[in-house]
Amino acid sequence: MSNNLANFVWSIADQLRGVYKPNKYGDVILPMTILRRMECVLEPHRKLIARLAATTPADVLELLVRDQTGLTFYNTSPYSLARILEEPENLRGNLKAYLDGFSGNVSDLFTHYKFDVEIDTLDANDRLFLVLDRFSKVDLGPRRKTGDGGWTGITNAQMGTLFEDLIRRFAAASNETAGEHFTPRDAVRLLVDLLVEPDSDVLTGPVVRTVYDPTAGTGGMLSVLDERLTEMNSKAQVVMHGQELNAQSYAICKSELIGKGQDADNIALGDTLANDHHFDKRFDYVLSNPPYGGDWKASQSAVLDEIEADGGRFPGGLPPISDGQMLFLQLVASKMRPPAQGGGRAGIVLNGSPLFTGGAESGPSEIRRYLLEADLVDAIVALPTDMFFNTGIATYMWVLDNAKPEERRGKVQLIDGREFFTKLRRNLGSKNKEVGDKDRERILRIYTAFDEQSEADAPYSKVLEPDDFGYHEITVEQPLRLRFEITDDTLAEVTSAKQVHRLSEENRAKLVAGLQTLRGQVWFDRAEFVPVLRKACRDAGYVLPAPMVKVWQKIGVHDEDAVICTDKNGNPEPDPALRDTEIVPFDRDIEEYFETEVKPHVPDAWIDHAKTKVGYEIPFTRLFYTYIPPRPLEEIDAELDRLAREIIELLQVVES
Repeated sequence: MSNNLANFVWSIADQLRGVYKPNKYGDVILPMTILRRMECVLEPHRKLIARLAATTPADVLELLVRDQTGLTFYNTSPYSLARILEEPENLRGNLKAYLDGFSGNVSDLFTHYKFDVEIDTLDANDRLFLVLDRFSKVDLGPRRKTGDGGWTGITNAQMGTLFEDLIRRFAAASNETAGEHFTPRDAVRLLVDLLVEPDSDVLTGPVVRTVYDPTAGTGGMLSVLDERLTEMNSKAQVVMHGQELNAQSYAICKSELIGKGQDADNIALGDTLANDHHFDKRFDYVLSNPPYGGDWKASQSAVLDEIEADGGRFPGGLPPISDGQMLFLQLVASKMRPPAQGGGRAGIVLNGSPLFTGGAESGPSEIRRYLLEADLVDAIVALPTDMFFNTGIATYMWVLDNAKPEERRGKVQLIDGREFFTKLRRNLGSKNKEVGDKDRERILRIYTAFDEQSEADAPYSKVLEPDDFGYHEITVEQPLRLRFEITDDTLAEVTSAKQVHRLSEENRAKLVAGLQTLRGQVWFDRAEFVPVLRKACRDAGYVLPAPMVKVWQKIGVHDEDAVICTDKNGNPEPDPALRDTEIVPFDRDIEEYFETEVKPHVPDAWIDHAKTKVGYEIPFTRLFYTYIPPRPLEEIDAELDRLAREIIELLQVVES
């Protein structure tokens, strides 16, 4: 039904041809759709609101309307789209008066669309009547029974799908990224079901659940979670909160949620990273699909101030400025209700980089370390590729929980859901797969079974401990062995050095002259070469100062037959060119690993323990890798012989 409705609403855009380019149709169609939806929601209450407005001071009108109708917004003007059409000579003025009649908590919806400009454009080009007429005939009222026992109107879910479908079409027409505005419903349903699964046994009777999305988009995630909770318990009261940066998406989200009776003030406009409008609130459920790979330069100053003050929402540290995903990962973790108040759960969709990007003690590694050591990561699910409208890359759902049940404490479940999908008959942007009902049920079954998987599901689930993702990065040094010989190449290295360039021309010439006297000789011991170097330069008239003695670094070249260079205490010096690092998992002793894995290959090596670092990564692909042995050589040879015979036969046919 919603798809047919989207087609009908989209057809209204035909009235805009010639006045607007296709990529601008949304500037009219989307706010008009919002306006019509709000009008239909208000329709049964118009007379009551008019009476209240006539006798009630403005500062208490909102409370009375909420109390007597359940709505969190109102309109006090005498107009409707149908009434405006009755006075075609004053369409523009009456429509603007109609918009001015909305309560202050929703009037900004049209301001952010700059809809007054579009009204002027439509009126100046004789399109305003046509657009208003078509929209006045669309029933966008809430789902309700008719007098004959049937049903009319559209549900909140259908309304959300309608908004999203329109945005996707307009984004495609303007070559924009539709996925920036909303997440496919199949992905949202999976995330929502993963979040509420542990709540299924306790969500009974009159309960209140608070929900938050810091990247709310058009509100699709909030709406689906609302529908799922009320489906589980019709007496559940769901209080939704959100924040969105894009003004149009914010307007759509806000209009959809107020149509459900939610408080319009719970949806905020702005950059969540820089200015959290819900800074003092924590929630039962938090969910988000932040931008993939988007930089956070615009938020940098505010984020740094917050971290400097008390760590705030980002206790694990900072990711690279080029990708803010891991800021949102920490943000959703910080917004869960504290364990002392019952705890909370969070779900977020990310690409693969937060799993492994960054070396030991880098920003991303430290963020992973914080989340894992705090036992906040409940599960990570790998999704099929080509599931989203704007990207075909690998994506993952992180499920966080700060009050895990006993059996899941100290554990992290990884689920490989990459094979659980249904192919679409027609691509939607980059999306050609969906997680169908059966696919979603199987992933949920694997999640619920935890460490007691069936034989069929076992290959798709791994239950690990946080330490399984940790490692030590050790620095392996090898001794410095240098051979010293004055050649054209080593002389060029010396004369190109910065400290030599700083010498006066006279001293530089003396230095070179001294070095020239050493041609034809080779030293395999630095302790022997340096005194010879000093004497040669002194004999040439230039006394090497202490800093200049290190010109030997430009002369010496690595040679395994050379004597090991030592410091003043007799300890071997490391060769920077041979320095290497090794990754040692937490479950292996560093010294044991070094003795068995390194020493047999480089007997003179040692560990510089001062440089040892701690890192965390989640090697999802490697953990689920299945080795497929190559075909036997006999089989490959037989196939090559067969192909060779076929080629010869084809050549013979051509020649004949």
